[in-house]
This record gives sequence, C-alpha cells and structure tokens, in this order.
Amino acid sequence: MQQTRRHILEILKEHKEATIDEIVSSLSDRIGKITAVTVRHHLEILRGDGLVAAPAVRRRSAPGRPQYVYTLTERATDFFPNNYQGLATGMLEQMKQQLPPVQVNQILEGVADAMADEAGIPDASIEVRLDHTVTYLTNQGYTATWQPTSEGPVLTISNCPYDHMSCQNPELCRMDEKLVRQLVGADPQRLTWQAQGDEACTYIFKQNHGEG
Repeated sequence: MQQTRRHILEILKEHKEATIDEIVSSLSDRIGKITAVTVRHHLEILRGDGLVAAPAVRRRSAPGRPQYVYTLTERATDFFPNNYQGLATGMLEQMKQQLPPVQVNQILEGVADAMADEAGIPDASIEVRLDHTVTYLTNQGYTATWQPTSEGPVLTISNCPYDHMSCQNPELCRMDEKLVRQLVGADPQRLTWQAQGDEACTYIFKQNHGEG
C-alpha cells in the first residue's frame, strides 16, 4: 500500500476518528507538509477500497460549521497486526489440557451450532441451501464452492481460516464437519482432507436411491 495511505489508516486507528484538518496535522508531523486536497484524494481511494467509511458529522458543543470525521471500516482491521490465531490456539490448548475430550467436543459443537444459527440458512432444497452455505462460509474466511455430480452435490472448501491450527487439532475439523451438516441439512461424506495433505476439504452429499 502507498505509504501516505498507510499513515492515514494508522492515524484513524490511533484516534478512532479524525477530520481532514486533524489528519493533515498528524501527517505533517510524520512525512512533512501535505495539503488537505491531497489528503482528500487519498481518503477517496481508501473509501473505494472499503477501508475508510463515508464521513460522518461530528457533534459540536458550540455553534459553528459542522465537522466531518472519517473512521475505519471493519475491513481495515486486516491491515494491522493481531494475534487472534495465537489467542485461539492457546485457548484451545488450555481447554484440551484442563477438560476431558468429551467436554472439549461439546464446546466446539456448540460453536458450530451457534454459527449455523447465525447463518440463517432457509429450509429449502439442498441446492438452495448449498448456495447459501457457500456464501456464508466465504464470508467467514473460508473459500467454498459446490458443484453437482452424478452421485450427489460436492462441497469444496479450499481455504481453512484456521488451517495451521487444525493440523494439530482434529477437533476443529470435526467442528467444521458438524457445521457443514447443519448448514446443508444433510450428512456429508468427506472425500478429501487438507489436514492430511490434500489441496482442499471436499464433502459429497450422496443422493438416496430413487432421488432425482
């Protein structure tokens, strides 16, 4: 990313919100003199990238012209370091050390149930449910697609958002399998498995004899 725009994102993260003039002042301290016109140009690019929200009016305690402030979008958080994976790994390891396996699985199954409820998949045909499942999983950081086959539809997940964790924690794979079952409303049969070296996790939903 262009360095000036990176600085603008950092300023907005630090201050939560800022006007054009405030951004100009902070940028000038970092990179030297810069104009409001230039800052507006960079902000428009960042808005186009979905990283900065549309300006909102800041409430004033005294009469005067309204001040417009800029803030980051949720998408912008991806540009800043975080340790979510480390935290999740540590929490899971502590659960496994301090709880019996059955309780760990119950907790993870509860997570799958909550995600399935959040998805709001309609009670419809398996094809419609798969369409909604793909959209939901993709929004959650997976990369999901599905295609029909002569034996039944196949769901492919080629990006696992916690890939490095699932290799050491097969409980997460079982959680994903339950999530898929809940979302699609049918029992999946695993065909391939990333944790075992395959390029993707694939599930087939075999049609019963006589189904079209």
